[in-house]
Amino acid sequence: MLIDFFFSLKNAGIPVSIKEFLLLLEALDRNVIDQSFDDFYYLARMTLVKDEVHFDKFDRAFAAYFKGIDTAFDDKEIPLDWLLKNALRELSDEQKAALEKFGYDKLMDRLKELLEEQKERHEGGSKWIGTGGTSPFGNSGYNPEGIRIGGESRHRSAVKVWEQRTYRDYDTSREIGTRNIKVALRRLRKFARQGAADELALDETIRSTANNAGWLDIRMRPERRNNIKVLMLLDVGGSMDDHIQRTEELFSAAKTEFKNLEFYYFHNCVYDYLWRNNQRKHSERFDTLDVLHKYSPDTKVIFVGDATMSPYEILRPGGAIDYHNEEAGAAWLQRFTKTFSSHIWLNPEPEHLWEYRQSIAIIRQQMSNRMYPLTLEGLENGMRMLSK
Repeated sequence: MLIDFFFSLKNAGIPVSIKEFLLLLEALDRNVIDQSFDDFYYLARMTLVKDEVHFDKFDRAFAAYFKGIDTAFDDKEIPLDWLLKNALRELSDEQKAALEKFGYDKLMDRLKELLEEQKERHEGGSKWIGTGGTSPFGNSGYNPEGIRIGGESRHRSAVKVWEQRTYRDYDTSREIGTRNIKVALRRLRKFARQGAADELALDETIRSTANNAGWLDIRMRPERRNNIKVLMLLDVGGSMDDHIQRTEELFSAAKTEFKNLEFYYFHNCVYDYLWRNNQRKHSERFDTLDVLHKYSPDTKVIFVGDATMSPYEILRPGGAIDYHNEEAGAAWLQRFTKTFSSHIWLNPEPEHLWEYRQSIAIIRQQMSNRMYPLTLEGLENGMRMLSK
């Protein structure tokens, strides 16, 4: 089995070698890890991947090869066989509309009760933690507000997700068919002469030479540079996986066009911390208050995200999908908009779908309707807004 795994990694473009593969086999033979799928994942990554730039490729290849095998949960052990997808149910629109929304507090309280009461696996029901069915807890079924435990996202209506979430950094080297996006970004510019006098000032040289009776008098000047300062905040992971290519194209173009560009990542909505490397998001965090105080008020702030989430993630303390936030996301958005008067939100979700996303309407309100689609026209309109 592991031989096929080795070749699947090579096919994914990861430079693994026979020597590293033999090292993995030797480690397994010596029982250096417990019989845990999580431990095997980290052991395989440690022995087979030499550079963290390949971590995302490894994660995707690993997930594709071992598809269907879930990891253990840290907070409370939930037997894996409870969560197997044996009963996927398709509900009619009428059945979906009839399902009750618990509300955030009641939902969390009910989950705690079930974790104490439930003793066996369930599927296809409306109450217990299980698969299929209409229960708010588990995976592979449907509920308008639930907590997904294991499995994969199908309807993207979960209020919380109980699993370890690892995202990938956006690639700054991707060339977009980017020319049009770069042209759109160039609407945001403010040129000034900066640096050493190392650029030929042709007009001044001609004028000075003429005034000097034809004797060449070369004049130099500092290079003319765009001194616009841009802070880009990028949503990553979850539903943003559908928009990776276009977001990478934007990010790559922005890195080229804006010399004074700073960026941070967030997930769904900004809260009390941000990060710059998704592999180290838990160990290298940046306090959001520090970020707010670090940059001057004339900095142009660009949020990039699909704004597709549970409304609780924006409006409620503790509403973040993967950890407990002390303050609501809306409070942090208000701090950004008050600190930086020049701000916009770029949304890669198709604009004709915005009216069906309650969270998009909330984010637009928080941003004073400064939300633009991630299209060429949307970019041009957004850059005009930032240029005011």
